[in-house]
Amino acid sequence: MTSTAAPPAPVPARRVPAARRPRRKWRGWLFVAPFMVVFALTFIAPVVYAFVLSLFRDQAFFGGTVFVGADNYVQVFGDPKFWEAFRRVLVFLAVQVPIMLVLALIAALAIDSARLHAAGFFRIVIFLPYAVPAVVASLMWGFIYGDHFGLAADLNHLLGTDAVKPLSENWLLTSIGNIVTWEFVGYNMLIFYSALKVIPKELFEAAAIDGAGTFRTILSVKLPAIRGAIVIATIFSIIGSFQLFNEPNIMRNLVPNTIGTFYTPNMYAYTLSFNGQQYNYSATVAIVMGVITGVIAYVVQLRGSRKEM
Repeated sequence: MTSTAAPPAPVPARRVPAARRPRRKWRGWLFVAPFMVVFALTFIAPVVYAFVLSLFRDQAFFGGTVFVGADNYVQVFGDPKFWEAFRRVLVFLAVQVPIMLVLALIAALAIDSARLHAAGFFRIVIFLPYAVPAVVASLMWGFIYGDHFGLAADLNHLLGTDAVKPLSENWLLTSIGNIVTWEFVGYNMLIFYSALKVIPKELFEAAAIDGAGTFRTILSVKLPAIRGAIVIATIFSIIGSFQLFNEPNIMRNLVPNTIGTFYTPNMYAYTLSFNGQQYNYSATVAIVMGVITGVIAYVVQLRGSRKEM
């Protein structure tokens, strides 16, 4: 007689405790906290305050301010002075920025090449004007442009004519563009030069094996490799063009009849605030210009990123 043993009872599976969720570490925030505090006080708070100001308007006869909502923005979009100033900086951007970036790119490529002797000297010389404050540069170039003194007056006296008038109405924007180009070519050159120095050497070796010459290497290797730097420099230049203020404001003392109080949008906002005490409308102009600048800069960045991908 045979007997079969009963199968052993199944051992219940031991429940493994779930892994504890790692505790969030806040040490990193302690390092960035000083920056965040300064950023909030110097950037976020003024923007919020300017937006709040733009929603109110001073009462001319009764005193105080009254909430008007979007009325100030409607007034800005119908303000001919604002749009005249905006069109002026738009023309300035369309002409001056490409010229400046092309000159900066040529300088960076020349300094990066092994054929240029004393490259370090030329790099310092080209970058040096950026170290000159905009106020000093405007005063210096204003003296050169003067019709009754400086280089322009000497040329007119030498030639026996008055054809050289950099501060005339027709040439004033070009003269200001020359000052800005002189100031910022070195800054953009340094951005391009830094990007050129990190290009892998293998790309140049592959181009040389394929028989690419100097210009072919620039077009097929260097320019595509620094596309990101070109986009960044373009965005910075666009923002700087819409913020044009120091140069025309300083030179306004030389030609007050040519440069008005609304020559650029920033000058218009400055005049409204400090000379007209129209703080609410000035804040509205500043907010509108900030939004327009941000949108255009974002579009340029988006298109540049798509081309790079």
